[in-house]
Amino acid sequence: MPTILTVDDSPSIRTMIRLALGPAGHVVVEAADGAEGLAKAKSQPIDMVITDLNMPGMNGMAMIKGLRGVPSLVGVPIVFLSTESDDSIKQEAKAAGATGWLTKPFKAEQLIAIVNKLARK
Repeated sequence: MPTILTVDDSPSIRTMIRLALGPAGHVVVEAADGAEGLAKAKSQPIDMVITDLNMPGMNGMAMIKGLRGVPSLVGVPIVFLSTESDDSIKQEAKAAGATGWLTKPFKAEQLIAIVNKLARK
C-alpha cells in the first residue's frame, strides 16, 4: 500500500483526499503546512506528495525545494493540488521539482488515477 503525504492548510481538502484515497488502498498521512509536511516526509517513508501551493508559513513551493534537497526523497513524485492555474506558476513548480499539477476542485476518480500512475510502489 503506497503512503501518500497530503499537505494542505484546509482540513476539508485533507479529508476529501483521505476519503478518496483511503478506500482505493492508499495510506494517507496529513500535514497542515509545508513545514509540517517536510518534517513528516523526512521522518517516515512516503511514496508520493500531494500539496497545496498557497499555505501560511512555508508554502508548497518552498516545501518542494526542501523535499528535493533530501537525498532519500529525490525521486518521490510531487503533485500540486491548487486553485492556481497560471502557466508561469506551473513552470516555476516544475523547475522546483513538481511532477504534476491538479486544479481544485478535483474529482476523486481523477486524483486516484494520478496517484495510481505516479506513486512509488
